[in-house]
Amino acid sequence: MSLDEVIELLPSRQRRSLKRGFLPRQEKVLEKMEKVKDIKNDSGKPIVIKTHCRDMIVLPNMVGYTFGIYNGQEFVEVEIKPEMIGCYFGEFAQTRGRVQHGDPGMGATRSSMFVPLK
Repeated sequence: MSLDEVIELLPSRQRRSLKRGFLPRQEKVLEKMEKVKDIKNDSGKPIVIKTHCRDMIVLPNMVGYTFGIYNGQEFVEVEIKPEMIGCYFGEFAQTRGRVQHGDPGMGATRSSMFVPLK
């Protein structure tokens, strides 16, 4: 499937972005992909392609590759699957963690100073 055929199947935002062409940082991701095409690690796992480019759209030729997508703190390893085609890289590497608040303890508020200890 050519890139033009793929573009026609995508939603309008992605279609517009791809019709305008790739940015230099996006082209660099595609070059890295071609470079590691047949290379494997010593353990037999595919090489992780690290990138800061969160606005790259997942294309059909990326299926099967593993990308390390930077979330502002670390590289999150994401294996590209066919269902991901048309999504942005940034959707798979969340920048904010999930907040789980604990129970309020002693010293959590001013009123807890006067609560008798058990």
